[in-house]
Parts: sequence; structure tokens; C-alpha cells
Amino acid sequence: MFTGLSAFPITPFKQEAIDYKAFKGLVDNLASANVDSICAIGSTGLYPYLTREEKYNVAKLAVDHANGIPVMAGVGALRTYDVLKNVEAVQQAGVNAVLLAPVSYQVLNEEEVYGLYEAVSHEVSVPICVYENPRVTNFTFSDDLYCRIGKLPNIGAIKIPGTPFAKSASKDISPSGASNSEGARRLESLREIVPAHIAIGVSGDSFGAAGMSEGCDLWLSVIGGIFPRTVMRIIDAAQSGNAVDAQAQSQALSGIWSMFARNGGGLRVVAAAAEILGYCETPSLPAPFLPIDKNEYSELEHIITKLSLS
Repeated sequence: MFTGLSAFPITPFKQEAIDYKAFKGLVDNLASANVDSICAIGSTGLYPYLTREEKYNVAKLAVDHANGIPVMAGVGALRTYDVLKNVEAVQQAGVNAVLLAPVSYQVLNEEEVYGLYEAVSHEVSVPICVYENPRVTNFTFSDDLYCRIGKLPNIGAIKIPGTPFAKSASKDISPSGASNSEGARRLESLREIVPAHIAIGVSGDSFGAAGMSEGCDLWLSVIGGIFPRTVMRIIDAAQSGNAVDAQAQSQALSGIWSMFARNGGGLRVVAAAAEILGYCETPSLPAPFLPIDKNEYSELEHIITKLSLS
């Protein structure tokens, strides 16, 4: 399941309760686009904000309506005890993999993070996708830690930040020039220290085209949760060896990438897109989140229409 597009839909809310009808519509859209996998309750799906029962309900709905497409679910929590209970809940819902970030309030050290993955790896019956997101967790994985975690059972994928691909993503690249880039070198170094069966995925949507062009196995995508066909076209170009076309398609979305940067990430922006497309009502995020401002909302409507995003 760790190939191509892993689409991260939002978990929409209505009057401070999950809007399950709206979430089903988002999953139906992803299923009809035939994405490679769906990550229910990922970061975009607000996993830290949901109760265990809500996690189960959202994961179960995703599994029931994914039309056979593999479903992954976020299970991160502050305590290992709660992570294991979340793992139990989403596995009962029938998910095919779990997404695990080292969530913390007090900053964790490497032994603590290793202990987390060690505990979970011996309890799951599905693969784990290791989620590195330093901006959110205040933790950066060392190569030594990746090497140690890679030897644990049930590790299926690593979700790395897209920053090594930043230079390729910020300029025109030649079809033959990507192999010598910082991103390609980072991928090569990771593949030398983790077992061959562990997939390596790129996150950070503005870096997705470059990451896929340079050899990542999958793109774990926020925008793919609302515009899967748009992202799949970029992936098709990247995996067909047409890095220039993939990057051109990504650069056409630069207005959205800038909007992500201005709004602290993609969550608020894709929630607004879901509202614009009629999947859910405004506001679609729980308090204390606020919608993007009216000017940004209008700009997003214009971009969606102009580019025929789907």
C-alpha cells in the first residue's frame, strides 16, 4: 500500500461534532479517483483532537467506504499507553496500516522515541508508517535512530519531511539533473540504512513533485485528500520520468503552496476547499481553529476554478 498517492482527507466538523456524512463524501471522492491509499485521521484528519471512540468511528467509516483501497489511520498520543489503545481501536475498525508520530509536550529524546516504536511494533498486526514532522513534534530523527527503528518488526514505511527536495522544487529541473540533487542523495543515504522492504514517502505538498521525481515511493498528500486526480497526474508524470512536467504542474499550484505557508500548513486551506466544493459546511474545523480570511477564501475559489482542480 505504500506507493503512489496516500491521500489525507480532513475530518470535517459541524457544530463541534464530527460530520460523518461529509467525511463519507470525501472518502467516496477518493475511492472514485482510485487513489493508492487513504490516510484517515492523519494530521490533516485531526488525530490528536479526536477521542478514541471518534478515531474508531472515522477509521471504520473510511474502511467501509474505501471500496477496497487500503486505509491507514493516525494513532499518535502523548502516552505510549494511549497510543497502544488507539492502535487497538483502529485495528478493530479494519485499517491496513497505522501512522505514528512521536507526539509530545515535553520534548522527547531518542531513547524515548525508540521505546515508543519498539512497544507499538510488537503489538500491531499491520504495518507502521513512521512519521517525521519536526515542525509539529519538535523532534528530528537521526540516521542512527532510523536504522534502529528499521530493524523492528512491522515497520512498513517512513514519512520524511520534504525539505531535502526544496531546491529541486523551487526551480526548473532537467530530466537528468535530479539524480545529483540533495533530495536524491538523502534518499540514497536512507535506503542504505533501512531494509529494502521499507518504503520512503515524501510529505510537504510543495515538495511532492520533486520527491516523487527523485525516487520516493509515495507522496503522503494533504491536497490529495481533496484534489486526488490533480495530484495523481503529477505523480504519473514524475514516475514516467518526466520531472519537468511534474514540476510544472506543481508550480501551477504555487498559489496554494503560498496559502499553506501563510496559514501554518494545509489544514485550514483544504478545509476551506472542502467547503467551497460543497462537501461540508463552514466552519468545518473545531474550535479553536478559525477559517481562513475572506480574501484567502476568494483567492482559493479562483484558483480551484481557474485550474479545474479535481
